[in-house]
Amino acid sequence: MHVLIGLLLVAVVGYFVYRTFLVPSVSVDTAPAARSRRGFAFLSNGLLFQRVNGEVKQVQSNYVQEAVARRERARDRHSWKEGTSFQIGAGGRNRSFEPGDKPIQVTSAVFEPSGDLLYFLTDENVGGLFRQEKSTGHELRLLLKQNLHLSDLTLPPDGTTLAACSHHSGGITNIILVQNDGNSLREVTGGDTVDSAPAWIPGVANRLLFQSAGLARDANGYIIAQGRASIQKLDMESGSVTPILDEPAFDFLKPRVCPAGNLHYIRRPYEAPAYGMGSALTDTLFFPFRLLRALFHFLNFFSLMYSRKPLTSASGPAMNADIKDILLQGRRVDAEKAMRSARTVQGVPSLVPDNWELVRRDANGNEKVLATNVASYDISPDGTIVYSNGRGVFVIERDGGLRLAVTDELVADVVAAAA
Repeated sequence: MHVLIGLLLVAVVGYFVYRTFLVPSVSVDTAPAARSRRGFAFLSNGLLFQRVNGEVKQVQSNYVQEAVARRERARDRHSWKEGTSFQIGAGGRNRSFEPGDKPIQVTSAVFEPSGDLLYFLTDENVGGLFRQEKSTGHELRLLLKQNLHLSDLTLPPDGTTLAACSHHSGGITNIILVQNDGNSLREVTGGDTVDSAPAWIPGVANRLLFQSAGLARDANGYIIAQGRASIQKLDMESGSVTPILDEPAFDFLKPRVCPAGNLHYIRRPYEAPAYGMGSALTDTLFFPFRLLRALFHFLNFFSLMYSRKPLTSASGPAMNADIKDILLQGRRVDAEKAMRSARTVQGVPSLVPDNWELVRRDANGNEKVLATNVASYDISPDGTIVYSNGRGVFVIERDGGLRLAVTDELVADVVAAAA
């Protein structure tokens, strides 16, 4: 036993030395730089923010505020029952008079040609499509439906028909179309697939692009793997689907066609799910080290609680524990690890690795990498590209110049405005 304790202490000290002296911290360029003042919107932790005239403000929803007020009133009505016999139900168990407290989150947003902002809100039970008018700031409810969950909103240049990704049980997502007034909702893709990120093709009627990945299930119907993401073209007149980009080594994500007719997309290496003898052996070998790492963080927690000091002074970029493990473009990302290893963009740490590339492909098939460390992007009607590396928003001007616009703790998605 004493030998085991001694080995644990040696391992903790070794981990401390490793964190202090061997793990490189991310260097951040603090030199001042001129920032772009272009308007856009972005999503962060289920909240929607809009940048107007260089100022960032949260988009406030009357629907959300009213829902929160109703929950508070329900708590007040039942608060007197706490600690009384009314709280005891059948079988002697305590009743809960608390209403369901699932947060209402924004899943996606898109600007209309008029400058009005469309966005979708959901609490996992009810979903709704809303419009905030640019001129008055007034919120209009266009669509509200039980068990409706939409994301990846996109509009054609005329702003009439909204395309989106509709989420269903069992991990299936399909592409749907709905009028910008909330009417005539219909699905245009189907199957046991993950279809998402629809994009209209400017100047071509009844055609849109989307990314698609197949699902593998076991005998009980549970998902065991998801295939690589490819880019497909849907002809809504004939109902045919044509593959545009599909390679075994890569995921192709979020297709967009710029006003010049060039195809843009995020390309990243495909990580095939695999768990065989090699993975089992690796897990066995690394189990003691993972156990010691957990022990170190456990002791570090108590050190912070009682002495307000960590066990190590080594530090990387500031990280909120709530976003340490996040989901970006369908892949779970260890934010702390990414920010220590991925390069910075104009001094802003990246949440995604260098091999997440924004690529432009012309009509002749020629490709050009426009940016690396790209977690999300969008193209404005004038061809300007707005993209995020997870912690900052950057603008690629039409002349190719790159400018930083905003930094934030988490930028999950960006939405380009008209100007």
